[in-house]
Amino acid sequence: MGLEVKQLIKQYGEARVLHGISLAASTGKAFGLLGGNGAGKTTTIRSILGLIDYDAGDIHWNGKPIGTNRPTIGYLPEERGLYPKEKVSEQLVYFARLEGMSRQAAVKSMKGWLDRLGIAEHEHKRVEQLSKGNQQKVQIISALIHDPELVILDEPFSGLDPVNADMLASVVKEQLAKGKTMIFSSHQMGQVEQFCEQICILKRGRMMVSGSLLDIKRSYGRCNLVLRSEQDLHPHLAAAGMQSVEANAHEWQVKVKDEDEANELLLRMTGQGVRLLKYEIKEPSLHEIFIEKVGEVS
Repeated sequence: MGLEVKQLIKQYGEARVLHGISLAASTGKAFGLLGGNGAGKTTTIRSILGLIDYDAGDIHWNGKPIGTNRPTIGYLPEERGLYPKEKVSEQLVYFARLEGMSRQAAVKSMKGWLDRLGIAEHEHKRVEQLSKGNQQKVQIISALIHDPELVILDEPFSGLDPVNADMLASVVKEQLAKGKTMIFSSHQMGQVEQFCEQICILKRGRMMVSGSLLDIKRSYGRCNLVLRSEQDLHPHLAAAGMQSVEANAHEWQVKVKDEDEANELLLRMTGQGVRLLKYEIKEPSLHEIFIEKVGEVS
């Protein structure tokens, strides 16, 4: 069970911004909702949250209409919503109380999360005194402090350095292990691939790609062949009619139709005396699929 959106349609006057959007986010799973600016992600999320009315379609939680069966929701918006002049502790407890927590439970949860994210020493500071990365951590805590059933994270890694990004990744995995249902929206495709088994790519309110990320990659029809050699491979690849990109020093990436074409190239090159230090066939990345379907990363 979990969240299910069926044929969601939204119009503003004569302009239709959602054209029958459908998605299903299962319990304990993360669903990747992707698209460039103006794709319809925010409108879809706001419809799920009940912040706007949609014109047609259904949104269900655990098989029942979400309007009468609303889960507890933790929402991290892309546009930050903290009060810069207020203390971290005061507003986190305030947000938790808005979600129905007692003050005692809110304080306990707040302290646990501040410690978990390594910012306990900032508890009594004003938000404006914190770095951008630590402000992001406070925003993340505000979305999780009340232990919500449904978690919606929009660009959660914004402003985080690699160490803190790894920390947040572990938090996301913990939440999924606890059985949370998660909607994950990000332009950082590597993060989406790390967590999401199911994705939907939107463009101008339409679904361009939807389904299992593994199946989408398998059906993509092309592979990336990575070759490493101390020799210059460009003449050999050009002679074989292959387009290549020198991705790194002594490493080339070649587009091939399938494994058979890759193996034919391998036999050709080794027959010409080329010594390869690396030969790896890789699936297309989500970044490549996104660029092909949407045409941009905004």
